[in-house]
Amino acid sequence: MASVALVRGHAAVAKSELKAMYYDFFDSAIGPLVLVSDDTDALIQLHLPKRGKPGHVAPEWKRAPSRLREARAQLAAYFAGKLLTFDLPLAPHGTEFQRTVWDELLRIPYGDTISYADLARRIGKPSAMRAVGAANGANPIALIVPCHRVIGADGSLTGYGGGLPAKRWLLDHERHYAPAPLLELRP
Repeated sequence: MASVALVRGHAAVAKSELKAMYYDFFDSAIGPLVLVSDDTDALIQLHLPKRGKPGHVAPEWKRAPSRLREARAQLAAYFAGKLLTFDLPLAPHGTEFQRTVWDELLRIPYGDTISYADLARRIGKPSAMRAVGAANGANPIALIVPCHRVIGADGSLTGYGGGLPAKRWLLDHERHYAPAPLLELRP
């Protein structure tokens, strides 16, 4: 299980009540990422690249590399194949149902995948596959909350905010660096 935890109660705070939003960029193997934190220093968004360009940055946000130094360091380690589990404060804005889905995404092991149906079963709502898919697609901290690890029931790659080539790259990257399973020797 990932050591990243979603900060509860934070989602109830209206965006207008936050004093400031801070951002910085991170050049990754899948393109430029935008990291966004708030005045609590919790990561609230990670914007994936769109057509090779950085995602949205609002004009009122302040660029603050020092506030996002740890997130950038952990992303660098992840892309170098040296970090399997992020350890960052996260506070994505979403409904209780969305946060339940995002919490479960954090339990998908590095290098592994599950289907939307599996994810719906894991949260105790086996018939809510479409709602689970919508919550997965609304994940504001993609990559760190690993929505890329959710695939179709037939093993096919399905939508990803950063595009299917980025999803394939992330899954291949994780499979390459995932620890080898322990073999059980039998007499």
